[in-house]
Amino acid sequence: MTPLKLRKVAIDTYRENVAYLHRACPLYHSEGFQALNKIEIRDGSGEQPVIAVLNIVDDESIVAPDELGLSEQTFDQFGSLTGNPVRIDHASPPLSLRAVHAKIAGDRLCREDFRHICEDIVNKRYSKIEIAAFLVGCAESGMERDEMLYLTEAMVDTGKRLDWGESLVVDKHCIGGIPGNRTTMLIVPIVTAHGMLMPKTSSRAITSPAGTADTMEVLAKVDLQPEEMRAIAHRQRGFIAWGGTADLSPVDDILISVERPLALDSKGQMIASILSKKIAAGSTHLLIDIPVGPSAKVRSQADALKLRKLFEYVGDRTGLQLEVVITEGSQPIGNGVGPALEARDVLRVLQNDPRAPVDLKEKALRLAGRILEFDPDVRGGQGYRLARDLLESGRAWRKMRDIIGAQGAVAEPPAEAKLQFEVLAPASGEIVAIDNLQIAHIARLAGAPMDKAAGLYLCHKLHDRVEQGEPLYTIHAEFHADFEFAKNDAARDIGYTLGE
Repeated sequence: MTPLKLRKVAIDTYRENVAYLHRACPLYHSEGFQALNKIEIRDGSGEQPVIAVLNIVDDESIVAPDELGLSEQTFDQFGSLTGNPVRIDHASPPLSLRAVHAKIAGDRLCREDFRHICEDIVNKRYSKIEIAAFLVGCAESGMERDEMLYLTEAMVDTGKRLDWGESLVVDKHCIGGIPGNRTTMLIVPIVTAHGMLMPKTSSRAITSPAGTADTMEVLAKVDLQPEEMRAIAHRQRGFIAWGGTADLSPVDDILISVERPLALDSKGQMIASILSKKIAAGSTHLLIDIPVGPSAKVRSQADALKLRKLFEYVGDRTGLQLEVVITEGSQPIGNGVGPALEARDVLRVLQNDPRAPVDLKEKALRLAGRILEFDPDVRGGQGYRLARDLLESGRAWRKMRDIIGAQGAVAEPPAEAKLQFEVLAPASGEIVAIDNLQIAHIARLAGAPMDKAAGLYLCHKLHDRVEQGEPLYTIHAEFHADFEFAKNDAARDIGYTLGE
């Protein structure tokens, strides 16, 4: 087949290989290539072909008839130079699609099915349309607990694994849904000040106003390479870094890139996502936090107990010593919602500042205490008191400063947002409900987490008594358009319910 000249097209297609062919290219007609076909691309090096989804263009400024354009991430996989010859051919459908069709039909898949699906996904043999079919099949047909186990194992096996060379490596994860719940940034310095190993790889926000990595980035560099993580963990016993640079459970990152626009969050996918990341990160002991509340991800105690059993089932069979705690999730934790405002809460707690939010401090101490009790030298029931002593003595703050310095402190933390607006109580009364989803939505409209200083600062919480016209929270924004979006949405629904 006639070779084409390689050309880099400056388009970020985010975890999907995409190629561009001009409609006037002779191969377009002679070989029957069509838009959204998958093609194999070979550069003559003898390496495995790169598989990409084909787009057809009519503009020679994008790609000429004798060229093959590749999106940025696709081009980088070749290591070739612009103009180098490549050959293309039709790609065969991945055999594992048969298992996807079976899942859509409601069948139960085996361990080998999930392994082949994950191998094909990580090797870019699936388009995003096919990945969406897999996700919807799992969500709509449901997953048996063994299927959740098989998917977790397959996601771990198709990526890298970190090995810290120690028998006790602790971690913590919250399933999310509660704005401002930045307990991880308090737990890590408390636990590592005790001497336990807690190398924390965290996520960025998917649908929330901030992830742990977004908030830590206000204070320190979080894009650490695995060798940097090892060096910092060796010196400081822990860190708080973004997990995206370590290639841990890469299938999970690809699945999330499709789940996000579809707003899919199925139980089986969530369990496999969380546990595969923790196992790949080398954790041996894990604490899972499941907040329960009327506007949290989990709405009832019964659903939380079912979810706990599933986590324990998969954890037991993958060798994780796992403990699940069910916590209060009826309102945001802390006062800040958004990276810089949450970081301010964290620093106030660590510095024993009287303005520190009590609920954030107490929840972090309870969770840190449970993790400290993984240490065989800490008696059961003594973890909370030990965690409190580590915090109030200043040892946790000193450890956090050491971790920030080791990761690379931010030279100039973001200044307070230029635009601020107080949302006032429409009547006098007691705050009887706070809608987590609406608070998070307003904070995102204000620009969080992309704009680090954007978000909300909450002045009042559940059961507080407020008078008409008293501020409930302040909107912080950097740009006028975001500011107006957030203000207008808050005018539609303030997210607070007042009563008697």
